[in-house]
Amino acid sequence: MAKDSTVITVEVAYAEPARQEIVALQVEQGTNALEAVRRSGITQRFVSIDLDNASMGIFSRRLDGKSSPLPQDYILQEGDRVEIYRPLQIDPMQSRLLRAARSKRVKQKPIQPARYKR
Repeated sequence: MAKDSTVITVEVAYAEPARQEIVALQVEQGTNALEAVRRSGITQRFVSIDLDNASMGIFSRRLDGKSSPLPQDYILQEGDRVEIYRPLQIDPMQSRLLRAARSKRVKQKPIQPARYKR
């Protein structure tokens, strides 16, 4: 880092079902999200990260190139947290259908009101 450049603090986050990590680092102002992920070293800690195909976001706002810039185009600001997202294991619609089917099997018969003799 150059002595006269402004330095900002950002975080890079990644999580797997059993483990998560947030790496805080200082980068020069003007650094993009993809470069911050590379500098964080998180890809060495989680070898499952495919940086060329990974989806990323800033505080849950996806960097998709549509409603927001791509990771290589997003210039970080002080305090930003770059999140690396894992690919979906199952389609959300399929997951909903499986939960609904499971719910139907688990439901018990409704309780019948007691019948009293008069």
